[in-house]
Order: sequence, then C-alpha cells, then structure tokens
Amino acid sequence: MKTHHYSLAVTWTGNRGSGTTGPSSYDRDHLVSATGKPDLAGSSDPSFLGDAGRWNPEELLVASLAQCHMLWYLGLAAAAGVVVVDYRDEPAGSMCEHPDGAGEFTEVVLHPVVTVTEESMTQLAGQLHSRAHAQCFIARSVNFPVSHRPTVRVAG
Repeated sequence: MKTHHYSLAVTWTGNRGSGTTGPSSYDRDHLVSATGKPDLAGSSDPSFLGDAGRWNPEELLVASLAQCHMLWYLGLAAAAGVVVVDYRDEPAGSMCEHPDGAGEFTEVVLHPVVTVTEESMTQLAGQLHSRAHAQCFIARSVNFPVSHRPTVRVAG
C-alpha cells in the first residue's frame, strides 16, 4: 500500500486589530497556501459572517468531490477508448445546521455533462461514472452519500 501526504498552510488574515474579542470583532478571512501554487483566498460561508467573495470550506469540499470524480472519470474513459472532448459539472451539496451551531453535510449530487466523439461511446461513457465514483478517494472518505446524475452528449 502506498501512502501519500499533503502539506499546506492555512493562515488567518482576519484580525482587525483586536483579535477575537467578540463574534463580530474579526473577519473569517484566511489564505490557503502550498509551495509552488497560488494562494487561495478563503473565508467562512456568509451565513457564518464570512466574505461571499472568498471560497469557503463547504464549497471546497463540494469542489473536491467533483474534481476527484472528474479526474477518475477521464482516466477511465481514456483507458476504455471513450474519447471525451468536454466535461462540465455543476455539483450541489446540502448541509444541515443544528440548533447548537454544529452541522454536517447530508449529501452531494454531481451533475456531470460529458461530451464524447461518437454515438457508439455513449453507453459505456454513462457506465464509467459508477466506476469513477467507486474509485474516487474523496467520495470514499466522506460519511454522507455522494451521487451522480450524468448526461452524455455526442459532439457535433
């Protein structure tokens, strides 16, 4: 078994000068950084006093699931001789918040739209989504359902 490690830094940048003296005294802004990559501007969801112009952890979790699925899918398609010329997804996640402020995701649904070069590839192209889902590291790591509702189109 191979083990992979991922190192990065998360740095809070939201101190307005008085730190966390109260719930409204600081910004939730932060930077996610890793060597050799551009910084990612983060915050909390606007519902939790965050900046809507920055990525929040919930969005990044949904994006990670969609990215992982797509990358597995493209690899499986290439190996199976299915020529994908376009791939788009509009994933959607649902999270419930409890009265005490805690919460969890209840589901994420992926909506990939895949365009292949030939009609003869459409059936296999559709089936590959189940295989991609079974292989996705991120989907295998979460404790809520991740489903997919794919659409396959033919180029032209």
